[in-house]
Amino acid sequence: MVRHIVQSPQWGEFKTEYGTPAIIAGGVQYTKHCIPFTKYFFGYCPKVDPFEIDFDILKKSLKENDCVNVNFDVPNIIKGTKAEVDATKLFESQGCTLAPRDQFAKSNVILDISKSEEELLISMHTKQRYNIKYAEKNGVTTKIGEDQKDFDIFWDLYESTSIRQKYYIRPKSYYQKIWSMFKDSGMSRILLAQYSGEPLASWMFLIYENVLYYPYGGSSEKHRNLFGSTYLGWKAILLGRKLGCHTFDMWGASENPENINDPWWGFTNFKLKYGGEHVTYMDSYDLVVNNTVYKAFSVANDLRWKFLKLIK
Repeated sequence: MVRHIVQSPQWGEFKTEYGTPAIIAGGVQYTKHCIPFTKYFFGYCPKVDPFEIDFDILKKSLKENDCVNVNFDVPNIIKGTKAEVDATKLFESQGCTLAPRDQFAKSNVILDISKSEEELLISMHTKQRYNIKYAEKNGVTTKIGEDQKDFDIFWDLYESTSIRQKYYIRPKSYYQKIWSMFKDSGMSRILLAQYSGEPLASWMFLIYENVLYYPYGGSSEKHRNLFGSTYLGWKAILLGRKLGCHTFDMWGASENPENINDPWWGFTNFKLKYGGEHVTYMDSYDLVVNNTVYKAFSVANDLRWKFLKLIK
């Protein structure tokens, strides 16, 4: 199984430099997060491969770092597979319990980009193919981001899209550090679509172990009839192939792509039109090493989430 980028040493270095200590132990990587008003922490371990975990070493590390638990958030195992059955048995044999919630996107769209360009185009939704050709015919172009100006364009589009569509993003400094730390090693790319020099859309990609990830992106309200984002997605696929990637991981999707009332339905539908596979991952689990503090923290955290939903 390919290791997810958030389990890579490079991602751990980024998180540590940004101020969230990352620790490698027992074959996995987790980050430490302070539990307010206590001396304790909780561990966060997303997209892990359960079969790589040395639970004894991990438990020892958690105790040494004053962590009451570690949350295996949305393990990188597809639901409905034999691997899910085996992973569930493994977690339960180690005393893990179902986590109260998922933080990472539970579903995703995965596209095999090892196919030929012709095969990729044929597998797309007809309208997506048409819009790509329409954008190209009408003068939409793309460029790879190279400097701070290009990053600032990406950020402006990403921020304005988050405000327009009402979703949470981190401060600019977070994405700036990803860009700064990863671009020189080839693990990050920014791609921009433009028309007559005016930015239409910009996405930031991450590359790790021959997988192209699309976690962040935004678009302009101007010239939407030119389908800049659709064209950008196609050029991203071609870029991934050029970089030797075999998979395009689109990072997140709604759990039910048929539910048009889901806030994520729009971008899920957009991603699926490239011909990818909709997948859902197995449930999240918690490994607890300090049950007393964990229970108190879980109650407080549950109240916090309920409050956030009320004020949303």
